[in-house]
Amino acid sequence: MTAYRKGIEETIAAQNVDVQEGLSKKQVSSSREKFGSNVFVTNKKEPLWHKILISLKDVATIILLIAAVISFVATYIEGTGHYFESLLIIGIVIINSFLSIFQEGKAENSLAALHNLNRTQVKVLRDGEANLVDADDIVLGDILIIENGSAIVADARLIEAIELQAEESALTGESLPVEKDAEAIFNSDTEVSLGERVTMVYRGTTIVNGHGKAIVTAVGMQTEMGTIAGLLNAENGTSLTPLQRRLVQLGKNISWVAIGAAVVVLILGIAQGMDLKHIFLTAISLAVAVVPETLAVIVTMTLALGVQRIAQKHAIIRRLPAVEILGTTNVIASDKTGTLTQNKMTVRKVWQNEQDYLSETHDALDPHAIEVLSLAAISTNVSIKKNDGQTIYDGLPTEVALVRAIEMEKSRDALLAKYPLVDQIPFNSTKKRMTTVHKQPEGGYIAITKGAFDVLLPMIKHGNMVQAEKINTMFGREALRVLTISKQTFDVMPENPTQAFYEQNLTLVGLVGIIDPPRPESTLAVEKARLAGVKTIMITGDHVETASAIASEIGILHEGDQTITGSELAKLSDQELDANIKAYTVYARVTPTDKIRIIKSWQRQDATIAMTGDGVNDAPALKAANVGISMGETGTDVARDASDIILTDDNFATIVDAISEGRGVYIKIRKTINFLLSANISEIIVILIAMLLGWGSPLLPVHLLFINLVSDGLPGFALSREPILTNVMNEPPMPKKTNLFAQGLGRQIAINAALFAIVTLIAIWIGQNVVFGGLAPNEQIGQTLAFIVLSMTSIIHVFNIRSEKSLFSIKYNANPGLVNMAILATIITLVVALLPATQVLFGLTAVSVGHWITIFVLSLVPTIILEILKRIQPTLFKV
Repeated sequence: MTAYRKGIEETIAAQNVDVQEGLSKKQVSSSREKFGSNVFVTNKKEPLWHKILISLKDVATIILLIAAVISFVATYIEGTGHYFESLLIIGIVIINSFLSIFQEGKAENSLAALHNLNRTQVKVLRDGEANLVDADDIVLGDILIIENGSAIVADARLIEAIELQAEESALTGESLPVEKDAEAIFNSDTEVSLGERVTMVYRGTTIVNGHGKAIVTAVGMQTEMGTIAGLLNAENGTSLTPLQRRLVQLGKNISWVAIGAAVVVLILGIAQGMDLKHIFLTAISLAVAVVPETLAVIVTMTLALGVQRIAQKHAIIRRLPAVEILGTTNVIASDKTGTLTQNKMTVRKVWQNEQDYLSETHDALDPHAIEVLSLAAISTNVSIKKNDGQTIYDGLPTEVALVRAIEMEKSRDALLAKYPLVDQIPFNSTKKRMTTVHKQPEGGYIAITKGAFDVLLPMIKHGNMVQAEKINTMFGREALRVLTISKQTFDVMPENPTQAFYEQNLTLVGLVGIIDPPRPESTLAVEKARLAGVKTIMITGDHVETASAIASEIGILHEGDQTITGSELAKLSDQELDANIKAYTVYARVTPTDKIRIIKSWQRQDATIAMTGDGVNDAPALKAANVGISMGETGTDVARDASDIILTDDNFATIVDAISEGRGVYIKIRKTINFLLSANISEIIVILIAMLLGWGSPLLPVHLLFINLVSDGLPGFALSREPILTNVMNEPPMPKKTNLFAQGLGRQIAINAALFAIVTLIAIWIGQNVVFGGLAPNEQIGQTLAFIVLSMTSIIHVFNIRSEKSLFSIKYNANPGLVNMAILATIITLVVALLPATQVLFGLTAVSVGHWITIFVLSLVPTIILEILKRIQPTLFKV
């Protein structure tokens, strides 16, 4: 967009508008038809049927559906009418699909929020009259009448600007208002950043001082904010989280295991002369054994409970997987204004000329600072109101900072009562100074002139200007905005006073250094993140000097780290940026497009990146990041609706707390995978070895479904409430491409599965070969023993995977729900095994007391062996 480069007359000619009359009704209609309305394009919501199809695409779900079909066909061919297995499998698929859709059902409404910003009326000149017009009805060529407090609803070229200042932090990220100048001229060969285009006003910003007129040069999607809306469109699809990718890979691995096992079963079945129906039933058993049916539900529950705990720490999770992503985050890209800083201009230092005294203004003011700030504070146009016990300051941020500072010691209104205002020369963006005249209580008058140091320097006749220049340079190095306070006194007010009269023979009072200070908790949070292996970078629209000073103070920028500006970034290719991305810690004067480019470059380095922000300009980056974090108190609707997490206290430190909780969630999910797959893999081993030994299929599909849903499922649900027993922030985050079974998890599952399989195979052999209680050994007794032993070892195993320490080291009240669920699962298992009705339904038979003693002993063997191994080598079972 080059509208800011055009002169006033060129803009008027290009838009073909009479600046005294504005557009006519005919011109409005023509412009709207040709260039469109001042609205944003929105995305269509995903239909329910499409969500259902996506939920059914999971590999594990496909295996279950195939198993259900085979079971249904086999039952139909046999003519038994026992469709219990197939209906149970289909029920599981429906429940998992419903939960998936329900948890992801809240549609993203970022563009709707952008559109809602437009629900306002603005003053426009049309047919020679100033009228209030709906923001949606603004068209290209309209002449906006701009006043203090006006919301800008379209991009427009200024044709008149009187003391005009715009608050653009939501769009540019810069904390200070921008002084506008309709007459400014730009070099056609030089690219000018958004925050420096002083001839323009932009949609989504607010006028905080002055008045003027502007010709609309862009509406709707053509505005700068429209470009952001387009970027949000482009980033509308959400990529898979690290855990989701690992679970997808797990599903693929499971499918290959299922195919391989089915082939082995087919070969063995044919070799052993089994009939086709029996081979099908055995294939069903393997398919069911492979799939951890409750994994998706337990993971969802774990994430949901993580959401509740994080909410207690002042963070609202809008998308469940964001909890897991936090646990693997290794880069936090933070906006500066309002996120790391307070978004409140504050007086940091005061230098008093007469005594050459430099003081800091933290919690109190010394007499030297009071002298300077008293004069500075009454030379402002700040209004002070009381509302529900709160003091509200209305005015320019730098002037509000002066008034807030003096009110630590004195009332600004009381000072004005003592020194009543009699005249003023308003601030001028060209002259960059302001003068107010006050009557003194002892008689005579005092003129106070405040403004930029370089502007007032030649006008000041009295004062230590050599020292003042040193102080000004020092303040600048610390990224402080410097206000120079000067005065002159006179006895009699002339009849026609001029600005030149008020500003002659000035005496330097002092210098005031102002900054948007860091949040007190930011430094500690950044250090805590660093110790946890999480790098914090700053991405801001502010000036590089200010950004660097804040970053150094907080602990983001260290010796050897580099800074880069948006203009420097634009000169780098993606390859060059990728090669150096880890060297840059502060990115200043960047655009929304730059932010996305930075994030994607980090992502190409396999970083899991969290982006924080509060402004409209942050929304695309929030959407592009692995997890977007917005501010709840100061954030715009656009930023909040583009994010995955909203901080209700706007506290950067809350992010680090949320990361800690996210890591805990990740550990619990790994425990769940350990728990479920140990049993599932042991089921496969049992079936394959039993067939190799010619024992037939020792476990029916309904046995495996019961074990997976009850013996594994019920205790597994309680794992979601498991406390974290270690300090997770002492460890680095898990790399994005790390295998799901890394860090010993695969080894633990293999050990567990082998132990379960061995005791189950022993149970089968005993059932088929050993006489107990006068019962003749047979295949059905072997199946019954196998079912009960595998169920009980799975239930007991939930206590083994809680810690690398002994299961007896964890108290009952650490997670009473887990103990209770294990007891419930045991009771249900015993009921199924003992009641005649359920015995028939599950293909079981009654067994003797000797068999039950065997079941008890065999069920405890894996736990005894694991307890011994933990004592010998506890790191082997680290969670």
